[in-house]
Amino acid sequence: MKDILEVLIKNLVDNPDEVSITEKTESKAICYEVKVSKNDMGKVIGKQGKMAKAIRSIIKAVATKEHKKVNVEFLD
Repeated sequence: MKDILEVLIKNLVDNPDEVSITEKTESKAICYEVKVSKNDMGKVIGKQGKMAKAIRSIIKAVATKEHKKVNVEFLD
């Protein structure tokens, strides 16, 4: 799942080298924290958060197939 998220994010941004994704395992869920450069944050979140919602939907669909719960957070 982390690989899919990384491919999605790196194809959206202008500086793919500055993308970092950390995986935190919580009690019943996996949390991915995504950090990108400040210039690319708008591209990842999108207008009214539509791009962020789409990314979360894709990752949750993959997680459902694997019977897992996933959260995706975008950090400054």
